[in-house]
Amino acid sequence: MPTVAPTQTFPSLASVLVIPTETPKPKKFSPITPEATATATRPTSTIVPRLPERDPAKWKTWPVIPDVIDPTLQEVYQRGLALRNDPHAFSIFGDCQARPGEFFGVFETDLELVASLSPELQELIKNFEGSFNRESPTAQDGTTPGSLLWNQWHRGEYGCKFSETPVGCELRIHRPSFVLIQIGTHFESRNTEYLRKVILQLLDAGVIPILATKADNREKDERINRDMAMLASEYDLPLWNFWAEVSDLPGRGLYTRDDRPLQGPIYLTQEAAVRHRLTGLEALNVVWRAITGE
Repeated sequence: MPTVAPTQTFPSLASVLVIPTETPKPKKFSPITPEATATATRPTSTIVPRLPERDPAKWKTWPVIPDVIDPTLQEVYQRGLALRNDPHAFSIFGDCQARPGEFFGVFETDLELVASLSPELQELIKNFEGSFNRESPTAQDGTTPGSLLWNQWHRGEYGCKFSETPVGCELRIHRPSFVLIQIGTHFESRNTEYLRKVILQLLDAGVIPILATKADNREKDERINRDMAMLASEYDLPLWNFWAEVSDLPGRGLYTRDDRPLQGPIYLTQEAAVRHRLTGLEALNVVWRAITGE
């Protein structure tokens, strides 16, 4: 039975510094049951007055869990609360592997799994109860950055209006304070342009984006992960580097579905899926605690 163990060591949480007065930049389902659980979590990340230089070209060496957080994001968060964002809500922007049955749904449906986690992660789950096991207009099969901005993508479902995009709808109906952006494999040529629009919309709404890399490289040139690192560096955003988490697994923890042979190895094996859920939870935890001082 596979086990999941932390692969990196991070500094302990430092005292939150006073944020600057000005911001220097624009800014129900049947889930898969994991075969392994973890009882420990990585230490929380640290608020620093200035982020160290992060070279997007070296994104493969970035830590799995973000270890430093830009202090100006605290100001973004506080502005979001003034705009009536919900401090107990987060959203996910992603494709089929971000839907609750494949990803976070177990943290509301599997009580035994939750009980096996650290008290810190249990506290996180309690704070965001209701956000883990919900369908949304921003996490559907085949979602790309462009579709997040297309007002037909949600098909008028989820309580969305045809006049609004999936992003606009999600911000209205769920009012998240944090958003995990883990767009998977696609071949959209304007990927960076669309992601930048999404990120700026979130920042303008007082929402903290957490970007993520993916495990596969179906596009052959790793441009999607490189784009995520570039935008994380450009806007000083936290990056959950899932690519690095599965580097030690055979085939990077990927397989080809029998019913979708032409897609190639882009789906997560059972062990990789467990790591996906747990490191995603840890990334959300460290950012939430660093931003809110919890």
